[in-house]
Amino acid sequence: MNADLERLIALQQLDSAADAARRRLAEEPEHEKALAARLEIAQQQVAAARERLAENQTARRALEKDVALHQGRLSKFRDQMAAVKTNVEYQAMQKEIGFAQDEVKTIEDKVLERMLEADDLTAAVKRAETGLAAEQKAVAADRRSTTAGHGDLLAAVERMTGERAQLVAAMDKEVLALFEAIARKRNGIAVAEARGGVCTICHVRLRPQVFNSVRRNDSIMQCDHCNRILYFVPAPAQAATPDGATQSSQ
Repeated sequence: MNADLERLIALQQLDSAADAARRRLAEEPEHEKALAARLEIAQQQVAAARERLAENQTARRALEKDVALHQGRLSKFRDQMAAVKTNVEYQAMQKEIGFAQDEVKTIEDKVLERMLEADDLTAAVKRAETGLAAEQKAVAADRRSTTAGHGDLLAAVERMTGERAQLVAAMDKEVLALFEAIARKRNGIAVAEARGGVCTICHVRLRPQVFNSVRRNDSIMQCDHCNRILYFVPAPAQAATPDGATQSSQ
């Protein structure tokens, strides 16, 4: 393979890997925001569940006060029954007692409903708290991984920067200038594999004579459509088998 072409392929691989590492580093602040948002949602779910339970308890206490109030009225009416002197008064008192008893029963039914609802709300609080604990654990693990990965990415970028400098120093200046000019215009991708007569980046079919030249890998050839520098990867070598047949080497 042409030495400059080989260096160009290596340079493209380095640049692509370094760009990917830099993108991951640049994405870290947004990733942290996403993690914080996940925790915030889980915390809000716990707060909402606790608030619904607290509202239930407040409403139940209010109903229990109403029950106590009506039971006090019942006690008062029963005390007054002994003092009535006429049948009319007796019947009126009976109506008051009946009304108070109905009110007590109605309110006690509501208290029971609140108690049953409280069981469901308490379970909902526990589920939300369990979900929050799980989310906190997952986010903490993600943050540890990101922190560890951050150092690895920085080290990788630094290493690849050094390797790139060494590679560039050994390259023909005109070839390097061509590479960088194409990279600027083509989103950092200046070198592409040609396969099956097609540029694998722009997917445009190459002229037969161009593809034949690219297959030799002995010169700097460019795609007629996207201008990227092309190279060809030969098929795996064939290895002989004991019976004399050939097979692809692994």
